Amino acid sequence: MNKVKNIIFDLGNVILDINTSRSETAFANYGLKNFENLYTLAAQSELFDRLEVGNITPKEFYAEFRELTGTHLSDDIIKDCWNALILDYEPKRIKLLKQVKPEYRTFILSNTNKIHYDFYTDLIKKTQNIDGLESLVEKAYFSHELNLKKPGREIFHYVLQDSNLIANETIFIDDNKPNIITAYEMGFKTVLLEDTPLEELEIFRNI
Repeated sequence: MNKVKNIIFDLGNVILDINTSRSETAFANYGLKNFENLYTLAAQSELFDRLEVGNITPKEFYAEFRELTGTHLSDDIIKDCWNALILDYEPKRIKLLKQVKPEYRTFILSNTNKIHYDFYTDLIKKTQNIDGLESLVEKAYFSHELNLKKPGREIFHYVLQDSNLIANETIFIDDNKPNIITAYEMGFKTVLLEDTPLEELEIFRNI
């Protein structure tokens, strides 16, 4: 069995706490009652897919969102409601990333978008005095920058090749089962994060 040399972390609900119902509530307060039909962590409309792979700008997203929903919400209101699902970083997880980095090659691989990226990058600076997630790992890979997203195999292939990784020497940690299935089929060691917090996983107990 190959020794684990690398760890790839998902972001949402692995490192950064999120709750999509907060965006549902925020939009509902402005009269949009069916946001959950447009976006969930399991499925989403094509508009959100294009945002996540960087095929549209935030400005274009806001305009198409208004058209899709038949609303007249301003860009700032849409942005604030969309960002409402982002909660905060658990300090124990930030500490863990710092502790793990000298022991393993560490990476982040996240389906995200420019709007959220700007928000949580500012958040970690304000709350943790850290200049972005990128400083906590060897490299961070974001779907909107790569024009690829999980669970597609292409984004995993890209990370393997770009950072010269071997799949069976790499643990991939994610809270989304389809992403885990793809990684497992490609030979990664995988951890589906469900009820156990990241910092309590067995691999980290002796670090």
